[in-house]
Amino acid sequence: METLRFNNLELRLAKSAADIDAAQALRYRIFYEEMGATPSALCKSLARDTDRFDEICDHLLVIDLEKGTDAAPYVVGTYRFLRSSIARKNSGFYSESEFDLGHLNVFPGEIMELGRSCIDAAYRRRGAMQLLWRGIATYIHQYDVQIMFGCGSIHGTDLKEQARVLSYLHHYHKAPGHLRPRALEEHYIPMKMMKRKEVDIEQAHRELPPLLKGYLRLGGYIGDGAVIDHQFNTIDVCVIVETENVTSKYIRHFSRDRKEKATAAVATGNPVQIYS
Repeated sequence: METLRFNNLELRLAKSAADIDAAQALRYRIFYEEMGATPSALCKSLARDTDRFDEICDHLLVIDLEKGTDAAPYVVGTYRFLRSSIARKNSGFYSESEFDLGHLNVFPGEIMELGRSCIDAAYRRRGAMQLLWRGIATYIHQYDVQIMFGCGSIHGTDLKEQARVLSYLHHYHKAPGHLRPRALEEHYIPMKMMKRKEVDIEQAHRELPPLLKGYLRLGGYIGDGAVIDHQFNTIDVCVIVETENVTSKYIRHFSRDRKEKATAAVATGNPVQIYS
């Protein structure tokens, strides 16, 4: 995987403890200070969002090169990746605390959990998300990841307010049986809160969180049942994306030939080391 640059922004994988610390600091600002999540005593004392999965995951970073230093990079966007080949040797997947992954756990090829995605508010219209998507596409191509999945979060925990969105996802984007995770019984919330004919599709689509909307554009599916995450102040659904759609769209779009013809603003840098 290459280090990539767009204007003052750099995309790469974390390669040091300082990189991960900067990602955790950004996650804390977004999840706890902006979105109203409730930090654990440890997270609050550190002002960092941290858990046991951080040390076994790869962390994709967007860094503002005009701020911070090499020792303390200024991370403005991040994603966390956990491949099944790594998860099975350690403590499984984060999503398994909410969902029974069922058939995904016995899928013969490489699958990957995505999570902890966030972007600094000042960079949400400045290309950071596009860089993160490019990083995802490059990463899954390099590791031949065939399915990616994770918790898709809807802000807030009021089920009545989200009845239209949840019902829309249930009726129009339910995963096929052979891929469909299910919310654990102790957390299970039915998503069919409205009949199909009662769902205003256009309004539901407008109300979808941008990230969920992005997954659906790539042909993403939704598992069976939702879960309320009281700590993070969200309603979670399980999202599944077959990565052929991602690689065909983004690898082709961002191929070296097209990149060189389309813009001189994106330049490749030195390769980075992927760690696990």
